[in-house]
Amino acid sequence: LSSNVWQQDHNGFTHQDPGFLDHIANKKADVVRMYLPPDTNCLLSCFDHCIRSRDYVNVLVTSKHPRPQWLTMEQAVKHCTQGVGIWEWASNDQGEEPDVVIAGCGETPTLEALAAVTILRDNMPDLKIRFINVVDLFKLQSNTQHPHGLSDTDYDALFTKDKPIIFAFHGYPTLIHELTYYRHNRNLQVFGYQEEGTITTPFDMRVQNEIDRYHLVQAVINALPQLGNKGSYLLQKMRDTLVAHKQYISEYGMDLPEVQEWKWHTPDNK
Repeated sequence: LSSNVWQQDHNGFTHQDPGFLDHIANKKADVVRMYLPPDTNCLLSCFDHCIRSRDYVNVLVTSKHPRPQWLTMEQAVKHCTQGVGIWEWASNDQGEEPDVVIAGCGETPTLEALAAVTILRDNMPDLKIRFINVVDLFKLQSNTQHPHGLSDTDYDALFTKDKPIIFAFHGYPTLIHELTYYRHNRNLQVFGYQEEGTITTPFDMRVQNEIDRYHLVQAVINALPQLGNKGSYLLQKMRDTLVAHKQYISEYGMDLPEVQEWKWHTPDNK
């Protein structure tokens, strides 16, 4: 599936239904597989796996538009073989308990989740963030329900048993809640498609469905009451930026320069 919901330059609402994933998720677990690679190298790795497989229905969801490249080919093969994993280069909780887990599944949600991480690390450098990317959607299910599923021990090692999880997903949020229903960690917020949008700018599609970086940052702050007033100014900044976004696209018909020109960075390497 390559003509997906998150960029509507001319098709509009007829191309805005990611519900095929929900349909496939209800089929027999020993037949169906779903992969959402975050970049081109992961797409190549997943496609190679799919064309070599036999007697499976493989669903591969990707974009037909240029996207950032996150992993080398070697890294992509390892990541796609595992199906889900921590991206250490995007995390800063090494050797410590994370304050929050931010996860992305799908190329556009992963982009926005990573952008949210940069905003949080720039403004709240002491916040410990674990970043997880999901390629194989059925990894979220228990291994007692799907042959690709993670055991509870492995799932908890990644997502923790109780830390807040902010999950940006390509499709309908309810699918993630369904797949993770029996997991220990119920402290989960999923951001995905909400039946909003039309022919508009790429970033505005994300804003209308609240999977954009600014909504994700707000969700992280609101999920961490221990921050107290430390997050108040950043919350206000995110709200102000969303207003500026609406004004900018109305006037110029394109996304904000800070969105179009965004690149991954850490506080020490801007």
